[in-house]
Amino acid sequence: MAVVSNEFDYLRDKHRQLREQNSPELNLRTHRSISWIARAAALIDDDPDAAFIFSWIAFNAAYAKDMGDDPGSFARADFQNFFDALVRCDPRGRIAHEIWHHFEGVVAELLDNKYIFSPFWKFHNGDAQYDNWQVRFENAKKAAQYAIEGQETAKLLSILFDRLYVLRNQLVHGGATWNSQVNRKQVRYGAELLLSLLPVFVDTMMSNPNEDWGAPYYPVVD
Repeated sequence: MAVVSNEFDYLRDKHRQLREQNSPELNLRTHRSISWIARAAALIDDDPDAAFIFSWIAFNAAYAKDMGDDPGSFARADFQNFFDALVRCDPRGRIAHEIWHHFEGVVAELLDNKYIFSPFWKFHNGDAQYDNWQVRFENAKKAAQYAIEGQETAKLLSILFDRLYVLRNQLVHGGATWNSQVNRKQVRYGAELLLSLLPVFVDTMMSNPNEDWGAPYYPVVD
């Protein structure tokens, strides 16, 4: 908990220092994201459900763009582009360190959890074309393993966040009970992973203002 809090303080101070030289769009993105990271960090011990949801809001604040006429649509290509840019702008490999070392065990458990694998739920909701979800699950785990063996950080991030997006949907769309004891380890793991990665994401963005991080879809309007 203290580590996250200290890192948030560092982010807040850095944001203030760079505010005059970074673009208003980047400042708004990172300011919003930092505010949600701080709230999520304050709740991680007592309410991991809320910590996960607030962490996801922080992620959306950092990356989200106009999703077209369907605001609920999920453009995985946008995730991949965002992660490619982050890794490219992270020559010291801090993001890779979190994935490959700090959270190696957590990553393995999340990838092996069928309850946050979208085809599993599509099959159980009656979509017959996903009756082979188990084959898809094994193939997805193989793809993740290839990314791990090749140290492909951006690709593994995309796979991980694909799983976390399913968890996000379960919580936000009422598909889970608050503070439930059933299949809930993934909520704490997901929240802890997000709270470890997001400060590094935001720090990387602030340190690379020449990268096109995109304009927030909801700017401040008078």
